[in-house]
Amino acid sequence: MSLAVLLLGLLILPTPIADAQAQFDIVLAGGRVMDPESGLDAIRNIGIRGNKIAAISAQPLKGKTVVDVKGHVVTAGFIDLHSHGQDDENYRYKARDGVTTALEMEVGVSPVPKWYADREGKSLINFGATVGHIPAKMAVMKDTGTWLPRDNAVTKKSSPEEVRQVAELIKRGLDEGSLGIGFGINYVPTSTRTEILDLFQLAAERKVATYVHMRHAGAVEPGSAIESLQEVLADAVSTGAALHVVHITSTCLRQTATCLRMIEGAQKRGVDITTEAYPYTATQTRIESAIYDEGWQERLGMTFKDLQWVATGERLTAETFAKYRKEGGSVIGHSIPEEISRLAVSNPKVIVASDGFINDKQGHPRGAGSYARVLGVYVRQQKAVSLMDALRKMSLLPAQRLEASVPMMRSKGRVKVGADADLIVFDPATVIDRATFENAAQYSTGIPHVLVNGVFVVRDEKIVEGVNPGIGIRRK
Repeated sequence: MSLAVLLLGLLILPTPIADAQAQFDIVLAGGRVMDPESGLDAIRNIGIRGNKIAAISAQPLKGKTVVDVKGHVVTAGFIDLHSHGQDDENYRYKARDGVTTALEMEVGVSPVPKWYADREGKSLINFGATVGHIPAKMAVMKDTGTWLPRDNAVTKKSSPEEVRQVAELIKRGLDEGSLGIGFGINYVPTSTRTEILDLFQLAAERKVATYVHMRHAGAVEPGSAIESLQEVLADAVSTGAALHVVHITSTCLRQTATCLRMIEGAQKRGVDITTEAYPYTATQTRIESAIYDEGWQERLGMTFKDLQWVATGERLTAETFAKYRKEGGSVIGHSIPEEISRLAVSNPKVIVASDGFINDKQGHPRGAGSYARVLGVYVRQQKAVSLMDALRKMSLLPAQRLEASVPMMRSKGRVKVGADADLIVFDPATVIDRATFENAAQYSTGIPHVLVNGVFVVRDEKIVEGVNPGIGIRRK
């Protein structure tokens, strides 16, 4: 351990709280405290008062509740920027996976106030959302889809008046405190480049970030992932809007290394751009969406047998694909090479985000196990990324992505005095995901304790019933 870290550990406790006789609501005693922002990595005791971290001390602390966490890592709760599952079922999987804040940033929501009101005082973990281009467009175009579009918003070109109405709904959502603008351009392929550029301009004027599922996936030209990244990069550069590219591996596939090189080059030249990936080798979306329009096999480098029907676990054929495409439903696409997944997880600048959603115990394992999988598979087993870098990718970096426009995120993703007491305790020797493609509804293990705003939501690897300390993450 470096002298700098030792000195930091001695200095991190302010003088007014140095008295070890102070009474705290909760004390996490004797854990290995890791904070990616300061670099602290040392045995410490954490004292919590109310919803805040009140002390971090090398000396023993007294509290009403003292939990011995020796042999475990204590760190900031994970922040999932791409969490479609926004209900109690999903929040339970998130909490057991170490996530204390789950945000719907890609598809987004509209209208915004009702979405937040439906969750206030009822949520196990923190929640929040962008205003979404997809739901706004579905409303204006009178699309018959439920969550993702399936007809009018996919096939019809918007009139100038419809484009204006969509923009008005997005402006209203920003006025109502949404966290930015979410885009799923691939799902609304008739959206013109001018329409998207104008909304980037709006984001720049409102000083919020854009969270973008790009226009195309795969390597086929024209219409490749590289071309799509060039579109949104140009929009960001020309407007000054901040850009976050979602699930880089499932969009860029075997071109991921090239796309990451483009993003890193833009970052070096001052463009405010970030990206994310989930640590699995398969996608999931609605089979009736534009993703699986004619030509999908060539675009995505897949065949029918690479598709797995979520409801039954079966691999598809040409006949069952046609049948389910008419019915509609969720399908998993086994299209991401393992080396591409490892490439993104090992990159210290690529944020981890799940893109997860479990519905009635069915879904993709990323909805239940993304964060424990990073810790168990890519840190411990494969040593593809260091533990501190992994924690940074799952807590500090997502907080930093948001904090310029959402000041309350400056108190999250850190372990320091005054920060929100969103904390997790995990065993680095045992933490692992248990969710599989055949059975996604399995809790991660090795994360015995999770606190949200100073309240235990997981205790001894069990969900604490009857508590709902999650709050809405929102712009003022």
